[in-house]
Amino acid sequence: MHAFKKLGLALMITGLVAGCGDKQDEASAKAGPAEVAARVNGTALTVDQVNQALQRIPNLDEGQRKAASLQMVRTLVDQEVIVQKAVADKLDQDPAVAAALEAARHKVLADAYMSRKLGEPAEPTEAEVAEYFEAHPELFAQRKIYRLQELSIQAPQDKHEAIRARLDAAKSVNDFAAWLKAENYPVKAAQGIKAAEQLPLEMLPKLAQVPAGKAMVLNVPEGLLVIIVAGAQSQPVTLEQAKPAIARALQVQARQKAAKAELDALKAAAKIEYLGEFADAGKQEPAAPAEAAAASPAASVEK
Repeated sequence: MHAFKKLGLALMITGLVAGCGDKQDEASAKAGPAEVAARVNGTALTVDQVNQALQRIPNLDEGQRKAASLQMVRTLVDQEVIVQKAVADKLDQDPAVAAALEAARHKVLADAYMSRKLGEPAEPTEAEVAEYFEAHPELFAQRKIYRLQELSIQAPQDKHEAIRARLDAAKSVNDFAAWLKAENYPVKAAQGIKAAEQLPLEMLPKLAQVPAGKAMVLNVPEGLLVIIVAGAQSQPVTLEQAKPAIARALQVQARQKAAKAELDALKAAAKIEYLGEFADAGKQEPAAPAEAAAASPAASVEK
């Protein structure tokens, strides 16, 4: 029941952000007949709203556009019906809903500012793409598909060495897991098949060196993460095949770098105060070590 309430609230918040408020009502009232896609109790839903929503659907081709447009109008109508009832019930005045709306407003404005300020990143050059390809052989020329088993262990810092030593001495994963259970360490187990590009980039160079049947250990906030390579299959990618993905990655990196520079400049020009229990937040945080740097030498664990 609680889940349905949360879903209903999410729908209402989405509708309130996108489809209500004085400015939205004024825009709806001014919309001409050719601009209106539907009306709900006199409130117009415009063609622009439909088109903007369609832009958020990835890989929508022209053959699908008509059916998608009709479905989108139905979705917007459904949201508007719920929103109007929510406003009639004064849910927009509920403190929790008002706070969620304000948080959404802040995010939309922040995203809009960065989008307009940064624009679209430039296409990387052929030389930049080739340099990235050569710098990351574990993603391309030496790319692998990994079959992994993971054990996420909750343990205090002073127990880490004992756990690592036991892993080194274990004859099998089951043997190690049985010891963890006997020692009452909370453990979450998972397994799956992941391509190199689906794994954290900073972890790949270490993982690529771990032979099948062995494990690497990472420090994580709650304890240790043991990653056992149950198997690995080589599936290299050529530079020509990798070019589109590399270009996107470089554009993302460029945008992130530009966004950080802009944020740093804005913060430098602003008067920022951290108060009370949050005073420490204003202190310069030490650089976090790379996750892979915490990895132990590969431990022997039989499959």
